[in-house]
Parts: sequence; structure tokens; C-alpha cells
Amino acid sequence: MTDQQKKFLELAKYSEQLTEKLSEVNSEMNAVMADLGLNTYHQDPETLLVYKVIEPKGRFTVFSKIDYVRTAKADERSGSLSKKEATELGFVLVK
Repeated sequence: MTDQQKKFLELAKYSEQLTEKLSEVNSEMNAVMADLGLNTYHQDPETLLVYKVIEPKGRFTVFSKIDYVRTAKADERSGSLSKKEATELGFVLVK
């Protein structure tokens, strides 16, 4: 395995961990914001930044020029890359 392949795999794993953590944080934050209520304001005493809980009008989506797909983890129903495609290319998916 090349150094570039090792680095890619390391970064892909790290990115997935961050995505999972961000999902957990967003879920918890959404529950707290729902409790606080829409159109409420809150100031951070350290930074003095003021936050307002709002109902967003929409999100701007940015598409990457390059991305990756992967086979499912053991606890996932499916991945973005089919196991069939991976095994047909000679990859071994079970240890």
C-alpha cells in the first residue's frame, strides 16, 4: 500500500468519525434549541457573541469536485459502494 493510499484511508476514517460526532452534536443542539424556543436570543459571556434561535429559510449546498464512496461497516445496512462491486474487483470484505 502506498503512502498516499494510507493517508487517504486515514483521512476517510477521521472524516467519518467527525461526521458521526457532528451528527450527535447537532441532534443534541436541536433538542436544546427546541426547548429554548424560536426567536430567543442568547449571549456567550466569554466571546460576547449573540445567538438567535431561528427557523432556517434553507441551506446552501456546496458540492465537492471529488468525493468518495465506501462499502458498509458491519453495523450498517448498506454503504455507498456496493459489496458486489468491491468483491468483483478482488477486494476481500471479511477477515
